[in-house]
Amino acid sequence: MIVLTTLLGYLLGSIPSGLVWVRLFTGQDVRAVGSGRTGGTNAMRAAGFWVGFLTAMSDIGKGTAAVLLAQWLLPGADQSLGMVLAGLAGIIGHNYPIWLNFKGGAGGATCAGAALAFWPWIGPILIALGALILYFIGYASVATIAVAITTAVTFALLAWVFATGAFDPLFVLYGFGSIVLLAWALRPNFKRLMRGEERLVGRRAKKKPQAA
Repeated sequence: MIVLTTLLGYLLGSIPSGLVWVRLFTGQDVRAVGSGRTGGTNAMRAAGFWVGFLTAMSDIGKGTAAVLLAQWLLPGADQSLGMVLAGLAGIIGHNYPIWLNFKGGAGGATCAGAALAFWPWIGPILIALGALILYFIGYASVATIAVAITTAVTFALLAWVFATGAFDPLFVLYGFGSIVLLAWALRPNFKRLMRGEERLVGRRAKKKPQAA
């Protein structure tokens, strides 16, 4: 059954939200714009703030649904591991969707969505963190990897504080696994950051001309 819920997590993650919303509102292919990714940031570049917002919310929903479905389908003994694998599979599905020749997004919103299913109170933390980074630093890639790092650190702290079992230590695996998956997907962004060529978003994007 864990294999099934992991596969379902991957298929949920593979739903190309950005492609659907951008095409619905503008007729464009989001993959032909900006970074070519299908996530919320590139959807915003292609079709404006609200389409980017709809894409991000949809991608968050995919991650949450993947974990909650595993929680619902799996028995007690397998539940925690199944939830972790389904959450990670959701990120993999978003980043490498079977429907789009395995070329998707970077996984930040889907990572956050799955994290919400493990511990809902992480939501305000990730929203505040992402907003601050995007507004003051202006790099979506930095905000994306920060989501995974913050999730991992928060879950590790929760596992330590609630050592009696109120927060399953296995969930920490999700946090650190998501760092690996997002960092791998963001390799081109990190290279551009090192060269000073990374695309800006938000307030800073208005001040500095940038290449597509």
